[in-house]
This record gives sequence, structure tokens and C-alpha cells, in this order.
Amino acid sequence: MTLLLLALAIAVLLVLRVPVAFAFLGPSLVYMLVHGHSSGMSLRQVTDAAQSFPLLAVPLFVFLGALANHAGIADQLFRFALALLARLRGNLGYVTVGVSVGFSWMSGSAVADAAALGKVQIPAMLRNGYSRRFATGISATSSLIAPVMPPSIPAVIFAGLAAASTGALFAAAVVPALAVALGLLVVVFLLVRREPGVSRGTFDARELLASTRGVLLPALTPVIILGGILGGWFTPTEAASVAVAYVLLIALVQRSLSWSGFLTAVRETVVTTAGIMLIVASAALLGHILARERLPQLMTELLFGITENPVLFLLLIAGLMLVLGTVIDATAVLVLTVPVLLPIAVQYGVDPIVLGVVLILSLMIGLLTPPVGTVLFVTAAVSETRVGEVFRGALPFMIPAVVVTVLVILFPEAVLFILEVLGL
Repeated sequence: MTLLLLALAIAVLLVLRVPVAFAFLGPSLVYMLVHGHSSGMSLRQVTDAAQSFPLLAVPLFVFLGALANHAGIADQLFRFALALLARLRGNLGYVTVGVSVGFSWMSGSAVADAAALGKVQIPAMLRNGYSRRFATGISATSSLIAPVMPPSIPAVIFAGLAAASTGALFAAAVVPALAVALGLLVVVFLLVRREPGVSRGTFDARELLASTRGVLLPALTPVIILGGILGGWFTPTEAASVAVAYVLLIALVQRSLSWSGFLTAVRETVVTTAGIMLIVASAALLGHILARERLPQLMTELLFGITENPVLFLLLIAGLMLVLGTVIDATAVLVLTVPVLLPIAVQYGVDPIVLGVVLILSLMIGLLTPPVGTVLFVTAAVSETRVGEVFRGALPFMIPAVVVTVLVILFPEAVLFILEVLGL
């Protein structure tokens, strides 16, 4: 009964559009006070949750993405991809996916990707004869690659909660991220035939050469991050610090970052990190309450009563994440569910890394699903398009993400194989 009242209170606050962190924190504090715990001890649990060394990587990776955006690296990637694929019909659709893959190595956030790249990609597609539905749909959906491909901010949070290797999770997520990108390219190929206004461009060797020079240095950023972590040279936090320093050096050499752009990147980092950490801290208190109410044990009994098959277990969890991801921020869902689901997954014999990849993929799809799909609203804002129109445009492009999630569940060896090769 207590859990039901708590869930009802949180649901009401979320419906009233109260920020997620405070919707969790308010009812949780009331619960603690009603059960005889002091507010000081409750707030101490909140602050302790944010004092995690692995989470130090979060603001640094957020800062890395903001710097890359304001230093014009996203624009350079777009220019290079467009010059490379100039003669291909529907090239802007393929370019959108390719640039999202490239920028994802520095961003780690779907919202940052949708905001930074959407402002460039969508107007370009509209000017070149693509329908608004196609342009917004592929731009919004391709941004989902960023939170899956390292350096993934959800992966950093999951690794911290599950006491798992961030490097191993980064490495395991590369294959699913590339598989989603490949699936998007296939959908672009199929749908661009229905875009009668689309034509081929003109190949310009000088433009290709000039744009190639612009992306050579930024292309080394993922090598520094993933290579440094997997090579044992850096922790994820140290790799993020080195990558930030490297991007700053590129910006100085290329003179592509103004002082105002740097300050804007700092401000965006502070605001984004504050939001993430508020959610992590408040959800941690709620997680403590759920543990106190024996929710993990109750869920274990319920799930084992339904099935003892690990594949069906993961399919049920993926479905749950899809639903939760439509109404609650992905960070909050991870903080709430990982401590509950991880022990159950172990009993099913599911590798924590596989669980992490499945959770992240499932939650990212929720970013494109009403009523609270953040990427939907960001894409609608930057393109001046109705949210419903963006969602209808994104629907066919969401199929690869769903298919890849199911394939990871059915064939987890495909995710774990790369860890065996790397000895992780």
C-alpha cells in the first residue's frame, strides 16, 4: 500500500510537469519522515549518491560535446560527408546518419546531437527537396546513436551503478551502435525513392580536400577516448579530461572557438550536469526506499513466476524500459532500476554488460516516443515543426533500433565477442 501511494504521488507530480528530480525527492522525503527518519539523514543519503568517482566523467563528457559543437566540429563533419557523397541520390539522408555517428564519438547525448546537428541538417534537406517528415524523422532518429556509442553518458551512469567496467561497456556498445546506423542507412535507401524532389549534387574534389583537412584532427578524438581506456592508459574520467584538452587544442589551432562560444559551452555543461546530478541524487533516495520495501525481492518472485528463460526476461525488461522511457528521463530510470534489476539479471545468468546495453538501447527509443520524448521536442523546436509530425516521420526510422535491441537480447554473444577479443 505504501509503495502504491508513493508511486501515485510521483505520477501526479509528473503529470503536473514538476521536474523529475523534485517529483522523486518530495514524496521520498515525506516517506522518510513518516517512517521516523530525520530530514538531515535523508538529505545526507541524497548528497552521498552524487559523490561517486565514476560520475566525475559525466560533466567532462558533457563539456566535450558542448566544445565540439561550439568549435564547429559538427559543421566540419557535415561538410566533409556532404562533399564525399555529393553524387549519391539522397546523399543528405546518408550524410545525416554518418555525421551522427562521427559526432557521437564526442557527444554522448541524444539531445545535444539533435540540437547541434538538427539546426544544420534539417534546413539543408528542406532546401534540397526532401519532405519535412523525412528530414525531421531521420535527423531525430540518428541522434539516438550518440547515447549508445561511446562516450555514452548513460553508459557511464550504468557502470557506476552496477560497479561494472565503463571501458567494457563502451566497447560492447560499439557494435549495436554501428548496427543501428547501418539499419538507418537501409531505411534511408528505401524511403529516399519516395522523395521525388531529391536530386544528385556535383562532386568537387577541391571541396572534398578542404573538408578532409578540417576533420583529420577531430577524427582522433575517439581514438584518444576509447583507445586510452581500453589500452589501460586512462580511466574514463582521465580519458574525458584528455579529450577535452585535445578538442580545446584543436579549437585554438583552427581558431574555431570564440571566447563567447567557450563560455556558452561552460554554461551548457553546468546546466546539463546539474540536471543529471539532481536526478541521480533524488532517484537514489527513492531507490533506497524501494529496497527498504523489498521491491527487488518482490520483482524477483514475480518474474520467476512468469518465466525462468533469460531471453524472455530481457524482452520483458526491454518492454518495461520502453514504457518508462516515454514518461521519465533516462537517467532517472537507470538510477531507479539498475539496483533492482541487476541482482535479478544475475540470477537469470545475464551478463551485466548485456543488461546495460539492452537498458540503454531500450531507453533511447523512449526519447522519440510521446508524451515526454525529449528528442521529439528538441527536433520540433529546431525545425519549427509540430511534435506529431516529427514522430510520424521518425516511426519508420525507429525500426532499426527496435530490431537491434531484440537481436542483442537473442544473440548476446555478438556484444560479448568484442570483449573476449580485447581481453576485457
